[in-house]
Amino acid sequence: MKGELLKRLFRAIASDDQSAIDKLTYLVIEDERKKGHTLLANQLENITQKSTKSSSIVNNRSLSSKSSHNGNEVVKDSGIENLSVLPTSTRLNTPLVNFIPREKLRHHMILPYSVEKRFQRIEKEYAARDRLAHHGLRYRQKILLFGIPGCGKTMGAERLAWNTGLSLLKVRFDAMISSYLGETAINLRLVFELANKNPCLLFFDECDSIAKSREDTQEVGEIKRVVNTFLQILDEYESNSGLLVAATNLNKTLDNALWRRFDDVIEVPPPGKKELESIVRQTLSAIEVGSINWQFIIQQMESFSAAQAVRVAQDAAKQAILDREELVIQEHLEEAIEEIKVS
Repeated sequence: MKGELLKRLFRAIASDDQSAIDKLTYLVIEDERKKGHTLLANQLENITQKSTKSSSIVNNRSLSSKSSHNGNEVVKDSGIENLSVLPTSTRLNTPLVNFIPREKLRHHMILPYSVEKRFQRIEKEYAARDRLAHHGLRYRQKILLFGIPGCGKTMGAERLAWNTGLSLLKVRFDAMISSYLGETAINLRLVFELANKNPCLLFFDECDSIAKSREDTQEVGEIKRVVNTFLQILDEYESNSGLLVAATNLNKTLDNALWRRFDDVIEVPPPGKKELESIVRQTLSAIEVGSINWQFIIQQMESFSAAQAVRVAQDAAKQAILDREELVIQEHLEEAIEEIKVS
């Protein structure tokens, strides 16, 4: 471990700065993983996860005496005590966002080096946001991810939330979009008001729902007004310590004015042969694997998405357990691949 990193970690512990501790322990784990100390990195990560769960239990107990407000339950997670009341739709009183607990965030992504480097740049800028601000610079805080279904856009948002330590709030378009005039825009503003007041990663999955091209003659006037509102709010959004991530697989239908509203636009590509093998191997890391002809297996998975690769590995592992062998063999993987091709 680098000496400077070690000193920063001890300073954070001495000042009881939990946010800094979380970020620095992540840097320590990644540093060990880059050095090839995978087992040690995994062990350190398990320790931090157990610590997070224990802290959550303590905070849950301390919050249990608090009553709900306006029919909304108090959020009982150690990282977002200040988000005790989530915004609700004006007419139906249903939550406009879902909070995703930290322990459910998927953050191990297999990406081409060029794309991985861009994700890391966002994370590094966020960690150095105070130093950047000192020089009059702003970190990348509005990110647009696009790519085919299953390529990892949602996981990309979860990974950014995990690596920055931010709470992930996922916008619910089923609750936000209303057929009543002006109501969708009001709901949209309520969500952004929450994000401006409380540091979080605000995630707009399938953002094309509210960002379709205004030149589309098939869209009604209300949708065009919603797009105008969304563009205006994006211009106004300048969080001191939050992130906004939008994702879509219908990038060709987005309004042209939307693209320049983002600080970074990243295409998350489908995995190549190297990435497919890494995804399958990583997913199978918790179970014993027999002799596998990986070249043949990856050839059979040509054009598979990252999500399909994960499913292949998971289905193979399940079958191995059901067969009471608890050893994944070539046949298990071939059967899982064939099932996806048929479906």
